[in-house]
Amino acid sequence: MSVQIAVAAPFKHMRKERLQRSEFVFYIAIDRKWMNKEQANQLLERAKSEGLIEIEGGAIRPLFDLAAISIPLGFRPTSDILAAEDPLGDLIGRIAAATGRPVQDIVAEVHRVVTDHFDGNLRVEAAAVILARKYGVAFEDKLSALQRSVLKAR
Repeated sequence: MSVQIAVAAPFKHMRKERLQRSEFVFYIAIDRKWMNKEQANQLLERAKSEGLIEIEGGAIRPLFDLAAISIPLGFRPTSDILAAEDPLGDLIGRIAAATGRPVQDIVAEVHRVVTDHFDGNLRVEAAAVILARKYGVAFEDKLSALQRSVLKAR
């Protein structure tokens, strides 16, 4: 969610529905001093890969409802919003924490589900969701990210 807030901030502050890449980078890096220019460009690339923005001919347009986003007072994104998202690793970590078992055991169980129950015809992301349901671990917030990672791998 903080990626979405960080992306929405320049649009909302400048009251524009489209921004040039230079305007976006200026706002993030120079006006707010949240990041340097390189990190601001990385933020744009992450937002694009997550389907939050569209970049056409240097113009950036959000693909989400800006009015639905509120920017908290004193908001300042941290550098971890630039880290690549790993929804599968996060879900496996949740399952391991909930069951009290090591991550390696959960990974092995995910692979057993794929090979033993589906003859290798199932993605590991789907197998992780099956295990999450089996152990009563919340996974709904990771579904869209898991779907994106499956679509990227095609």
